[in-house]
Amino acid sequence: MRLLTILLVITSLPSWGQIVNEMTPKFERLVDKSPEGEIEFKRQIEKCTELWRRPINSLTGEEKRALDDCNENFDGVENYYDILGPGCSWYCGGGIDTQTASSEHSSQGQNNYSASNAHDLSYKTSWVEGVPGYGIGEHITYHFPPENPRITKIIVVNGYVKSDKTWSENSRVKKLKLYLDDKPYAILNLRDTRNEQVFELPNPLGHEDRLDMKKLKGLPSWTLKFEIIDVYKGDKYDDTAITEIYFDGIDVH
Repeated sequence: MRLLTILLVITSLPSWGQIVNEMTPKFERLVDKSPEGEIEFKRQIEKCTELWRRPINSLTGEEKRALDDCNENFDGVENYYDILGPGCSWYCGGGIDTQTASSEHSSQGQNNYSASNAHDLSYKTSWVEGVPGYGIGEHITYHFPPENPRITKIIVVNGYVKSDKTWSENSRVKKLKLYLDDKPYAILNLRDTRNEQVFELPNPLGHEDRLDMKKLKGLPSWTLKFEIIDVYKGDKYDDTAITEIYFDGIDVH
């Protein structure tokens, strides 16, 4: 009887739950943004723009050194809060159709907290769930066209990182449950940090056979859904924020 009970439990597992892998991130760059930093960035851009306009032979030695710094750190950089720097990236060939969320916090003044903020490649904006409490069970879904290049990395910018104040006052995600086409895929264990957190996937996500583009475009679209299942509580608000979930991968070069 005991053996039969154990067998019944084992065979019933798929009907009531599914074990998924838990993933831990690698730390990447610290997102150290602030209103003061934005002001300094704009000052530097104005200074660099003036140097770029002038003939090189009219610059003093000090101005030439400043020009070298401009070329190294500011050339092609358009916005203080941009996530991707100048040059080509996976996004030269990748992208998504839309993002949708189970809820969104209502706008406040010029700030909105829509699902699209979580994939606008900016550190300044954020998706914030819009239900009472900490948003447990709320989710954001990314919709991919069939020809989308395959994904090998998921990068999460946790919390509302546009400043240290907004990050600490609002709640952050502790665990995200990731679904591939609405099927549980993994638990992403997030650290309570302003660093970008990179999750390297064991296998690329997306359609593998890419030789016939016409056939590829006729395949089904697919989705990644990220569900909040645990949080780090904010110092002031129970609203839970995610600044960005973006991707890297293959098939673009």
